[in-house]
Parts: sequence; C-alpha cells; structure tokens
Amino acid sequence: MRKTFIATGIILASLASVAHANNKATMSNFSYDYAEARIGISPLTYGAGFSKSIHPNAHLTGSIDTEFDNDWDMAFGVGFHAPVNNWADITGEIKARNAKKDTGAFSSSSGKLGMEVNIGVRQWLGPQLEVGGLIGHLNIDDSEKTIGSIYGRFHATELFSIGVQGRFNDIYDDQIMITTRFKY
Repeated sequence: MRKTFIATGIILASLASVAHANNKATMSNFSYDYAEARIGISPLTYGAGFSKSIHPNAHLTGSIDTEFDNDWDMAFGVGFHAPVNNWADITGEIKARNAKKDTGAFSSSSGKLGMEVNIGVRQWLGPQLEVGGLIGHLNIDDSEKTIGSIYGRFHATELFSIGVQGRFNDIYDDQIMITTRFKY
C-alpha cells in the first residue's frame, strides 16, 4: 500500500512538472521600438510616427500626417501588447488626436481635439512577413467614426522593414499607405 502511494505521488509530481514546462510564458515576438516614415496615396499625404516601449507589455506611440495644405492629423498615446502565442500579439491603444482640414468636420484654425481607442492583432506569417489589423473608435468634437486598418510588412533586415497599409474611414477617409520602419 505504501509503495502504491509513493508511486502515485511520483506520477502526480511528474505530471505537474510536465504541465508547468508546457505553460512557459511567451514574450512578445515584435519590436515596439521604432521610427516610421510613410506616404499616403489618395489623398497624397506625408507622415511620420514612433513607438517606444515603456514596460515589457506597454508602449508610447505618436504620429503626424499632413497633405501640406494647412492640415494635419496628430496622435499621441499609450498602448499595450500581449502575446497570444509565439507568433501573434494582441494590441490596444488609447490616443489623444488633433485633426485639422479646410473642409468638413475638422475645419478649425487650431484643429479639433478628440480621442481614439483601438484593438488589434499582429501575426507572423513567416520569418520575414508580418500581417496585422486593428479596429477602433474615433471621437473628435462632434464627429464619431469606427475606423480600421490592415497591413502587411516585409522585414528586410532585423532593423528595417517596408510595408503597405490600408486605412478605412479615418481622418483622410480610405487611404493606402506605403511605410518604412527603422528599429532602434
């Protein structure tokens, strides 16, 4: 009887060790420390952005885009990122937004101030190919929109990547962006 209890105890301890070994914590597979330059198509815009990690699962983010026609779209905020598995992260951000355009809901001499909140996913499709998307809510002044974007990014080296992004229902409406990122 005592040998049975000892054998059962050893088996249970072994099973617990195996279960613990299979539940290793996974770290984010993506860098959230980068500077970005981008060009938008239809309408033609120029922009820049950055992201900087402030915690293993949090980052600061900021961006500005403009047509150079007395207009802008600025954003600054904080975001989180958490691994889903070894190849995907779930992300979310809350940003203060300031937008100015000559026509429409954002026509003002100093721009209109508002907030954006979004949630998204980043996924590796291969060693150098990343895809992702997000959906969010944008509230500036009296204008409320549901916004979204999808993208694909080719990582040419560990420090440099190029990508194509589609933005939907954002400040400049639907737009295609050509982007480059430089990891720091």
